Amino acid sequence: MKEEFSILNSIDELPVLAGKIEELGEKWDLPMPLTMNLNLVLEEAISNIVFYAFHDKGKHPIHIAVQNESHEIEIVIEDSGRPFDPTSKEKPDINLPAEDRPIGGLGIFLISKIMDKVEYKRENDKNILILKKKI
Repeated sequence: MKEEFSILNSIDELPVLAGKIEELGEKWDLPMPLTMNLNLVLEEAISNIVFYAFHDKGKHPIHIAVQNESHEIEIVIEDSGRPFDPTSKEKPDINLPAEDRPIGGLGIFLISKIMDKVEYKRENDKNILILKKKI
């Protein structure tokens, strides 16, 4: 089973996206904690795209495909923003006091902790983030 949709690069789209994931969770009979984690991961990933991917303030589509197959959820997020490989970022030292930590990186760290697999590739001038979670 696969569902695909697009949203614009706007924080205002996050509640719409959350609603779509909740609908899929019900439709596919996913456990509520899994649906909540998928929403958290998507919020972090999409927020990074909204705030950092584009040089201008224009509207840009973000394509999202969610697939439920073979006891695994796969989410593919595509955007045409500037290249950014979140898998290449150094993991933050969460043992440091908050005031000593550099800004940023916790969202990507959170995504990598929740999901079983996080992959990135750049094809046809698009960032493609692939997130997988076993059910």
